[in-house]
Amino acid sequence: MNYRHIYHAGNFADVFKHAILLAALDHLRSKDKPFFVLDTHAGTGLYPLDAPQARKTAESAGGIEKIVAAMPRSDILRSYREHVLAMPGNEESLRVYPGSPSLIRARLRPDDRAVFNERHPEDFETLRAGFARDRRVRVESRDGYGCVRAFLPPPQRRGLVLIDPPFEIPDEFSRMVRALGEGLKRFSTGTYLLWHPVKSPAAIRDFHSALSALPLPETLSVTFFLRPPDDPKAFNGTGLVIVNPPWTLAESLKDFLPELVAFLAPETGRWSVERLGGALS
Repeated sequence: MNYRHIYHAGNFADVFKHAILLAALDHLRSKDKPFFVLDTHAGTGLYPLDAPQARKTAESAGGIEKIVAAMPRSDILRSYREHVLAMPGNEESLRVYPGSPSLIRARLRPDDRAVFNERHPEDFETLRAGFARDRRVRVESRDGYGCVRAFLPPPQRRGLVLIDPPFEIPDEFSRMVRALGEGLKRFSTGTYLLWHPVKSPAAIRDFHSALSALPLPETLSVTFFLRPPDDPKAFNGTGLVIVNPPWTLAESLKDFLPELVAFLAPETGRWSVERLGGALS
C-alpha cells in the first residue's frame, strides 16, 4: 500500500510494458465487436514528469525520454511513441507520462468497456477524478487480484486483463499464478498480460514453473534486460507473460525488442522470448 508509481513513471519497464500493451489493444480493435479491459493495479493514470517525486528519481531519462528522442522503425515502438506524445500536455514537449489507464482509454471505442482498479487511497482518488466523466470506464478500489473473480468473464466475451502489481510483498509471484488460474477458469479466451521485474533469475524460473503447472493456452514469456541479472537485489530487467497472445504479436516482437535494446541499453542489454504453454501458430 506504500507504492507510488510517480517515482518510476516512464522508466524502461514502462516503455517495455506499455508498448506491448498498446500492440495487444490494437489487435482487439482490429475487429468490430466490443471488447473489455481489466487493469488490476492501475495507479493514477497520468504522471507529471516535473512532479517532485518524478524528478527525485529521474527514471524517465532512461526510458521514455530516450524513445522520444529517437526515431523508432518498429511498428510497436513507433505507435507507442506517437501515443505518448499525443497525450494532452505533451503538445510542445514531454511533460506528462500516461499510465496504463490513459493508454487504454485512448484505444477504447464507444462500445468498449474498462475497469481500472487502484487500492492506494490517494492514487484511487486521483484515478477516479481523472475518469469520472467517461461512461466507458468503471473505477474501483479493492484488492487487485480479487478483481479477477469480480469482473470476469466480461459480457463482451473479448478482452484483455493487465496484472501489473507493485511487488511490495514476498508472495507476489504466487498471487499472480493463482489469479491467472482463476482467470482462465472464468475467461479462457482472454488475453492476459502479467508484468514482473527481473532481479533473481531463480525467482523467474520458479514463477515460470508454477505457471507451466496450469492448463495454459498459448503463452509467451517476453523479457528485456538492462544488464546481466547478476545482482539479485538490482532491478536488472523486466518481463511480461502473455497468455493468448495476439497472433501477430510474436512476429512483431522480433523487430521491437532488438530496437528497444539499441535505444535503452546498447552495451549491456538483451532480450528473450520463451514459449511457456500451448502451441504457437
